[in-house]
Amino acid sequence: AVVSTQSTGTIKEGDLVKIELGVHIDGYAGVVAHSLVVGATAENPATGGLADAVLAAHHCSEAALRLIKAGNTNKQITETIQKITEAYNSSPLEGMLSYEIKRYQTEGATDKQIVLNPSEAQKKEIKNMEFAVHEVYAMDVFVTTGSGKMKESNVSTTVHKRSDEMYSLKMKASRAFFSDVCNRFTMMPFTLRAFEDEKKAKMGLKECVTHELLHPYPVQQDSDGKPVAQFKYTVLVVPNGNIRINGGLFDPSLFKSEHKIEDKEVLALLAQSANRKAGGKKKKKKAKSAAEEAKSEAAAEN
Repeated sequence: AVVSTQSTGTIKEGDLVKIELGVHIDGYAGVVAHSLVVGATAENPATGGLADAVLAAHHCSEAALRLIKAGNTNKQITETIQKITEAYNSSPLEGMLSYEIKRYQTEGATDKQIVLNPSEAQKKEIKNMEFAVHEVYAMDVFVTTGSGKMKESNVSTTVHKRSDEMYSLKMKASRAFFSDVCNRFTMMPFTLRAFEDEKKAKMGLKECVTHELLHPYPVQQDSDGKPVAQFKYTVLVVPNGNIRINGGLFDPSLFKSEHKIEDKEVLALLAQSANRKAGGKKKKKKAKSAAEEAKSEAAAEN
């Protein structure tokens, strides 16, 4: 979740905390998110709705990883996610998108989208599609034990992103702020905390948002106020499977649920190794870089 710098909230034991990060190199982005329950241990695991939401979200993200392969479809992921969330008496958050990402594009402005719980409008708009080699996806899973319907929180956001709109700003502070945004962040999301004088930045921000030069990332929550767990990672589709380049760390002993997955097809899918298949031809061994080692460890599930 995006939290305002003005927030006075204090994290306490038993809280569900979501951490979401994104970085880019020359416009090529990697995004990741993780959920944890503060204070949960193997001896004192999280239980009830918290455990149900987190475990369901984790298994959904792992199932999706095994399905994001050339020739598979977004519909397969949506159907599998529904089976997993039903097993945990939970729901994917309605309308949330996972999508193909390209250079300087971190949003779902593409026909290649995955919706875990489509709204009525999305059922008409989202196209069935196949994954293809050399595509990159941001797989983003939100699961709640509530209704699955979203509403905007009253917490203010500090995260915004440039749009393609054009407008001649009137205020000098707005023009200076927007010029700084364009030069430093191009089309990537940014936070007001990145500005040395946050108060001055807020003065310039208002006119930019009013005339839609910048779009805010609103803080969303389940309409019932129930906990929402999130797991997110970036995955590359390659000829022999895929490569998850971040995320993947999870300790199931920290969560205890009364529910479990019983669908045989889903259990068989989750039992598959997340590692990509080795090539048929023998290749000379090459020294792996530290980054490659990290990728291999993050992808390993069994």
